[in-house]
Amino acid sequence: MHILYVHQNFPAQFGHIAHHLVEKKQWRCTFVSETPPGNVAGIEKIQYKLVGGATKQNHFCSRTFENTIWHCDGVYRALKSRPDVRPDLIVGHSGFGSTLFLRELYPDVPVLNFFEYYYLPHDPDSDMDFRSDLGWEIPELKYLRSRCRNAMILLDLQNCQLGYTPTQFQLSKFPGEYINKLRVIFDGVDRSIFHGHDETLRPPVVSRGTRKLAGIEIGPRTRVVTYVSRGFESMRGFDIFMRTAKIIAREFEDVVFIVVGTDRIAYGGDESYTGGKSFKDWVFAREEFDLSKFRFVGRIPPPELSRLLAGTDLHIYLTVPFVLSWSLMDAMSCGAVVLGSATSPVKEMIRDNETGLLGDFFSPRNLAAKALEVLRDPDAFRPLGRAAEQMIQERYSLEAVLPKMLQLYEEIRGLAGAQTLATQMGRSMSAPQTSPARSPFFG
Repeated sequence: MHILYVHQNFPAQFGHIAHHLVEKKQWRCTFVSETPPGNVAGIEKIQYKLVGGATKQNHFCSRTFENTIWHCDGVYRALKSRPDVRPDLIVGHSGFGSTLFLRELYPDVPVLNFFEYYYLPHDPDSDMDFRSDLGWEIPELKYLRSRCRNAMILLDLQNCQLGYTPTQFQLSKFPGEYINKLRVIFDGVDRSIFHGHDETLRPPVVSRGTRKLAGIEIGPRTRVVTYVSRGFESMRGFDIFMRTAKIIAREFEDVVFIVVGTDRIAYGGDESYTGGKSFKDWVFAREEFDLSKFRFVGRIPPPELSRLLAGTDLHIYLTVPFVLSWSLMDAMSCGAVVLGSATSPVKEMIRDNETGLLGDFFSPRNLAAKALEVLRDPDAFRPLGRAAEQMIQERYSLEAVLPKMLQLYEEIRGLAGAQTLATQMGRSMSAPQTSPARSPFFG
């Protein structure tokens, strides 16, 4: 078997399964991305390059689609120059639109698309309308654009044989007429990195000495609260976290908040409302915080992040209804007691008082009250962290999802075979003197 993976980045959501297929099954895996070419652990990397993109002359609402077309073009040209690449299956990320043109190069090869999100304007359970508390007036043009952002996603839904999405919440956003084409399979948590370290980094309170987490010395009586986000932004509730932490520090003095991430905006366009400031600076300009309680450590390597999450007393995760962050699943896999916002994607993963705690996204007081209960008696809440780790291991670890992914690959093989057979039969009936070409998928 030869699998062709297509994504802007590497390894992204596909690297782990590609590595598994190369190492365990001796399959050939080729990965097309914008990253430099080469060979990584047996995975051949091919680089595609953009030669165009949206400009100010394009309508604001069509720029996303224009950019995805240029990604399609880049992938097409990169693979057209490599006639030796003849895959049996194409697996690509939708939204970047990078698999659409490959139908011209590989007409009989089945396409499996990974779908992350379907945008819905004026939906109270989605990202655009959720943060009404900020008082930001969303420009009419952004609502108009949201009605166009699914253009390439819809083309991919029509073009692919099958697709998958990581969670039931994400699946619920897609049009009903395509639901039968979609499966729910999570990306998979790498338990070789993110695990509980057998509770050694988070011993019972009475037996704690000085610990070191993320390069920070933690005293025996100091409680650790963590927050992890790619960027400090409204969609991941950075402002709500800071206000919650302020209340916690006022009630429980011996606490340190370790914040992982960078001062950037990854989603939502906060800079349109902050006067060009970062969201973090905008929050700090509006309210005072005792920053002596906080350690902003930037991005840290996964093994170090794992140790931090396996040592924290409480992990706070907040998000509007949107794509779930990997950091939540990583924290649960490390056995952290997670206090999450009671929003749809989080409620899918956390059962309140069973695998974690849920609080009101819009109420720092509610969140702080729940957090203080944990910090005053961390040992009493350890069953929640252990249950979370067990859930990840059984349902969302790489070991748990890889068989499901391989089963999906087999399903699309069978589907493609049936479609090819039907096409061949149609050709036979219309032109009995001609022998139909055999699909390369089964060659």
